[in-house]
Amino acid sequence: MTPLLDLHTHTIASGHAYSTIQEMAQAAADKGLQILGITEHAPALPGACNAIYFRNLHVVPRQMYGVQLLMGVELNILDTTGRLDLDEKHYRCCDIRIAGIHSLCWQGGTRQQNTDAMLAAIHNPWTHIISHPGDGTAELDFEPIVRAARDTQTLLEINSSSMIPLRHKEVARPNNLEILRLCRQMDVPVILGSDAHISFSIADYRYALPLLAETLFPDELVLNYWPQQALEYMRI
Repeated sequence: MTPLLDLHTHTIASGHAYSTIQEMAQAAADKGLQILGITEHAPALPGACNAIYFRNLHVVPRQMYGVQLLMGVELNILDTTGRLDLDEKHYRCCDIRIAGIHSLCWQGGTRQQNTDAMLAAIHNPWTHIISHPGDGTAELDFEPIVRAARDTQTLLEINSSSMIPLRHKEVARPNNLEILRLCRQMDVPVILGSDAHISFSIADYRYALPLLAETLFPDELVLNYWPQQALEYMRI
């Protein structure tokens, strides 16, 4: 099947990405996507957007080149309490909200403490997607995470970028396989994420798609193939 959406991408506004909103939208259109999520990094990550960036998202058209845009944020899970780095006032300005652990602004603890932090982010009613939970930045127990994702209708991302060999995230592949096997067992949908930091990488799932085949993961649980169902699942 052909993926029709990519909900985790970044533009030059994130400070370490290389394309504009228009360039990203045009690339999404060229690749036949129906929906593109642009989720800039939140302020705790070095070089990322100031909070005022998110308060001004209302100026951006939500349709470009025939593609529906979801303008949002990739929040940082900061510590073992699951604290995030923006507040409700800014959440309300965003169409979509992703939360993830990033090494440059993460204060972790034990495996149980790290898992509790991610569970807190999952149970935060503003969170739509957990970004790259399998990348190995924090040691986690995935079974309670998958159960919480199921119970809250929060999507777990299978992040293709984290498995690029040059990134040397050796545990990303086995961790994502474990997440997929657990999601398949519990009938929990997932979302593939490109984590594109340049327009050419939009919907580039080359490292994620083989894991779906390896785990015999059902197409109906991969929400990239079902744009309307994805929006309904996330209550967007």
